[in-house]
Amino acid sequence: QVQLVESGGGLVQAGGSLRLSCAASGQTFGSAAMGWFRQAPGKSREFVAAINRSGDTTNYADSVQGRFTISRDNAKNTVYLEMNSLKPEDTAVYYCAAKAGRVGTGRSSAYDYWGKGTQVTVSS
Repeated sequence: QVQLVESGGGLVQAGGSLRLSCAASGQTFGSAAMGWFRQAPGKSREFVAAINRSGDTTNYADSVQGRFTISRDNAKNTVYLEMNSLKPEDTAVYYCAAKAGRVGTGRSSAYDYWGKGTQVTVSS
């Protein structure tokens, strides 16, 4: 069992930056691949970024490639999402998720555990 708690969301102007954190409880964090997803009002949940369990392989949605960076600290049971050059279209609730296995993926159905989300609002 893994419990996930996101933090770091807030209101920021376009062009600004935020760093999201996701703290995981449980002893299986180091064996889990992690992902970040987001859901804007009226839209379905979409993939943002994923990282494998060792932290040396990442993948990103095209819409955030080059602006967002996912990383993890297995000693702290935490995964991060550094978001730069934020745009109003990045406004959403951001969720972190954990899945068994080594490799991250953009398929939300592959993830076993989800946090409750943190709101990110980017003003123009």
